[in-house]
Amino acid sequence: MPSSGFFGDKLRTARAPKRERRKEARPGELLEAALDLFVEKGFAATRSEEVAARAGVSKGTLFLYFPSKEELLKAVINENLVGRFAQWNQQFEAFEGSTPDMLRYCMRIWWESVGSTKVAGITKLMISEGRNFPELASFYQQEFIEPAHELLRRILRRGIDRGEFAPVDVNLAIYTVLAPMVFLMLSQHSVCFGADDKNLDPEKYLALQTETILHGLVAPRSKA
Repeated sequence: MPSSGFFGDKLRTARAPKRERRKEARPGELLEAALDLFVEKGFAATRSEEVAARAGVSKGTLFLYFPSKEELLKAVINENLVGRFAQWNQQFEAFEGSTPDMLRYCMRIWWESVGSTKVAGITKLMISEGRNFPELASFYQQEFIEPAHELLRRILRRGIDRGEFAPVDVNLAIYTVLAPMVFLMLSQHSVCFGADDKNLDPEKYLALQTETILHGLVAPRSKA
């Protein structure tokens, strides 16, 4: 799983000897297998024994770490999305450039580390199946959506406080930022009407959308 945060730094971990790493990595291998299958087949259609088989362990081993399929999906969400927020918020605090540059960089890094990867399939899964699993939908909303919205609010408020952005309603403006991200995630994992996937360059599209958003956000005196 890519470890890049919104603002850049990549984390590196030392490799353990193969035999030792196998024992310690088993929960991670289960989460990787679960992510693959949930994205490929959907949550409801994926059976626990399939996840165990994909990871090369018994079903009993799977339930030793994750007592239910619902807990397994929560762990997948925590591992691939929720666990990033500590780093993202630290990098927000440390960022020294302009807020327009911060927004450009955050959207580009988001695409590289989340949007262009299989992790983006979690969003499609929750949109398509969340209504059938309200407890999981609530978990996703509280643990990922709400913190993501708050981080975007912080970015927009920073720009407003520094006089770089016009005084917009940040609670509405965050959806302007989110819309192209969600569109790209769905386009990677489903057939989106109106999208010619063969001619859609995600990075160019995201760059264009970012500049379009900034054109509407930037205060008259400020230059992006």
